[in-house]
Formats: sequence, C-alpha cells, structure tokens
Amino acid sequence: MEETEKESSLDKAAAEDAQRSLVLECAMQAGNILLQNGAEIFRVEETITRMCRHYGVESESAFILSNGIFITAGNEKESVYAQVRHIPVRGAQLDRVAAVNQLSREIVEGRYTIEEVREQLKRIETMPRKTKRMQVLASAVGSACFCVMFGGSFRDCMGAFIAGFLLYIYVLELSQPRMSKIIGNIGGGALVTLLCIFMYRIHIGDALNHMIIGAIIPLVPGIAFTNGIRDIADGDYIAGAVRMLDAILVFMCIAVGVGVVITVYHRLTGGMLL
Repeated sequence: MEETEKESSLDKAAAEDAQRSLVLECAMQAGNILLQNGAEIFRVEETITRMCRHYGVESESAFILSNGIFITAGNEKESVYAQVRHIPVRGAQLDRVAAVNQLSREIVEGRYTIEEVREQLKRIETMPRKTKRMQVLASAVGSACFCVMFGGSFRDCMGAFIAGFLLYIYVLELSQPRMSKIIGNIGGGALVTLLCIFMYRIHIGDALNHMIIGAIIPLVPGIAFTNGIRDIADGDYIAGAVRMLDAILVFMCIAVGVGVVITVYHRLTGGMLL
C-alpha cells in the first residue's frame, strides 16, 4: 500500500512538473512572438507573468532585453526551470502582437487549457505576412500620403508614389535578402534621391524636398524608435538604448544615402538643382 501511494505521489509530481514546464514553454513562446514582432518590453513581461500566474506557476521570473528573453522558475515547492532565447531584431508585424494580446486576455478569462494555448500560439506564429504586392502598394500609397502631409502638391505626390513603389521593390528583392542593414539603407536613401531627382528634372514634381521626404518614409523605423523611447521611460534602459541605437543607425544610413547623391549632383550641375 505504501509503495502504491509513493508511486502515485511520484506520478503526480512528474505530471505537475510536466504541466509547469509546458506553461513556461508557452509563456516563452508568447514572449518570443511579441518581442520579435515589435512589442514593448513591458508588454512582453506582463504577458509572460499573466500566463504563468493564471496556470499556477508562482515562482516565474522573466528578464527581457530587446533581443533576448531569460525565464527562470523554481523554489522549495516547484522544480527548477531556466531558459534563454535569443531573438534577433527585425521588422514589426503588429497583427501577431495584437493576436497574442487577445489570446492573453482570453487566457485570463479561462477560455483555454494550456494545451489549447500551445496550439493557438503555433497558429499565431504561422500567420502569413502581407504579400509582396501589398507591401509595395502600401509603400507607394504611404509615400504619397506623407508627401501631402509635408506640403507637397499633387505632382509631388505622384513622384513620391512612383519612388515609394520602386523603393520597396528594391527593399524586398535586393536589400533585405542580400545586403546588410547598413548598406541596404544607404542604398535605399540613394535610390529614392536619384529617382526623385530624375522625376523632378522631367517635371513630374514641383518640389524636390517634398518628394524625397515622402518617398523615404517607408525606410524610417518609426516603431523601433517609439518603442525605444517608451522602454526608456518605463525604466528598461538597456533594451530602450539598444532599440534607439538601432533606429538612429538607420536614420544615419538613410541620411548618408540621400546626402551623397544630392552632394554629387550638386557638384556635377554647379548647383542648378538647388
């Protein structure tokens, strides 16, 4: 009888450990999806903690950086667990962030078992990205709209639309798959400037500066810059500084690409354009 009770107790403890490990794995996966797709540090921490607390893991402790997650758990009542995951800095996909946020709320409401949560996270992780055609069109329309916001005329918007369209073809087909971030952004800034100068010279646009500013916006890492400020404001100085540095590096690369082309053209034409 005692041996049977002991075996039953061991089986129960093993089942609890397996359940706890699954909860922590799911929490890590949710944090991975959020951080990889542009979420703020506090949102990742809150989601991981919320999931663990709901499923009874009280000893969880998470440390989040802009490109990594560290999760540990364990005390006198719970077995030791530790995992570190590197998450490369990449572009945002906010529909995945929104999906994980919604899943987190539904978990707290008690709608899912942990096994169902794992399946939902797999579904979110495989959500399709926007098609290349849609991304190129969005870049073109966004460029034209920003050109209007900065005071461009209708002809300036047409020039920005064309430049933004061709820019994102370059980004998707050449820059992202074959170049480093630094070279890709310098090339993108240079390409936009060349295209806008050409269209300006054939009288498609009225104001070169409005065309360039509008068309360059698809390269600007607005989400990374904003999240860096928010992270610093929330006291996550390391993560915020990394994101700010990454965004500032992109800004500088774009400026170099634009500046080099304008300077060369200015010297070749004796200042005719300006």
